[in-house]
Amino acid sequence: MAGHKRELEIPPGALESEDAAEVFRAWIVDKGLDVSFRTAFDSPSTWGILLVDIARHVAHGFARDGVCSEEQALEQIKAMFDAEWDRPTDLGTTDTRQ
Repeated sequence: MAGHKRELEIPPGALESEDAAEVFRAWIVDKGLDVSFRTAFDSPSTWGILLVDIARHVAHGFARDGVCSEEQALEQIKAMFDAEWDRPTDLGTTDTRQ
């Protein structure tokens, strides 16, 4: 099956590694979030590390693009994370598919 025209490329390290495994994919669909994921880890707390690592990569991208510093981006990401955690705008639905 061919990929979607707006699908991101697989990172080079993942292509080169026999042990690589995709654990999360996110799309914006009709102004909402659509995801697929594997629980993948022995503990839910490992997802906390993963989410922070993703935030750091995103902050680096905003700094690279000249939008703001990494520190400013991380502050904004964390502020919105905390706000969304406290008052969710969308609880979403999760179903199991194979």
